[in-house]
Amino acid sequence: MNNQDILVIGCGVSGLSSGIRLLQRGWRVRLVARELPPQTTSNVAAAIWYPYRAYPEERVLAWSAASFQEFLRLTAVPAAGISLTTLIEPYQWPVADPWWVTAVPHFRRAAAAELPPGFVDGYVAEVPLIETPIYMQYLMQQFQALGGVIEQREVADLTAVSDQYPLIINCAGLGARELVGDAALYPIRGQIIRVTAVPGLRAWIDEHNDRGSARGQTRGQTRGLTYIIPRQDGVILGGTAQEGDWNTAVDGETAVTIRQNCVQLEPRLLDAAILEHRVGLRPGRPEVRLEAETLTSTCTVIHNYGHGGAGFTLSWGCADEVVVLAEAVADGR
Repeated sequence: MNNQDILVIGCGVSGLSSGIRLLQRGWRVRLVARELPPQTTSNVAAAIWYPYRAYPEERVLAWSAASFQEFLRLTAVPAAGISLTTLIEPYQWPVADPWWVTAVPHFRRAAAAELPPGFVDGYVAEVPLIETPIYMQYLMQQFQALGGVIEQREVADLTAVSDQYPLIINCAGLGARELVGDAALYPIRGQIIRVTAVPGLRAWIDEHNDRGSARGQTRGQTRGLTYIIPRQDGVILGGTAQEGDWNTAVDGETAVTIRQNCVQLEPRLLDAAILEHRVGLRPGRPEVRLEAETLTSTCTVIHNYGHGGAGFTLSWGCADEVVVLAEAVADGR
């Protein structure tokens, strides 16, 4: 089966990563998608390694750790746009180490002097930072250099292409809701602002509202999801995590709140000029769907979607598992 064509649906980070891994293992791969970079949801992402809104944790941890190692390797490839950055996550109450700590080689508790006013605990980790405009183009180039073919068109029915491909990889993201009728998928709306660069910034994530609710911890006053991600092309300020919201238009009041929250964490952002506003819809799901399904007697679909707010963080780990599932199908297991 390795010398036959595989169809990958979706040209976001999951589709390209899965396609690259399959090409590296000797398959011929054709990738089709309604939208190509830079018009994909992946291109809107702030893209720092951070397992966010993806479940179940035990599988997410393994996928995240595998991706972390691949991103470390890619820091030595200038064209990939990957670097390591210092991430600080502050808390307004005492916390234990995060559930993903074993995946991160360099991790420590935050010193009191590193915390913003009103915060009493937190941690600092060195994590990969992905410059999405650079990285998505790099993935496209790598995919094509390995012999992959990219075609911009929409696939609305898997059975319509099942007679042409014995194996289909479904990386349609939120589009899988319609493509395979998965009502468990829902949008998690994310709005961001890109501002001019501020020298010497570190990355911040204040996820208190979500983390406090999920862990049943006693919460103080929180601002919800706030993050600051410094990149080569400026600083990404976020954000929102609005479940079930399909609105892709920029909301002016939300933008004001995002900027205010970020300035509270990092006052040096006050004078940064706004370069653009963006909105993207993350593919939320109670659990990531990564499994093989028999579509017809001659075609199997491997689903790889529902990564929530962790598409980049899970991308290589999930791509590796796609290969394992594909080889099992090829072997008749």
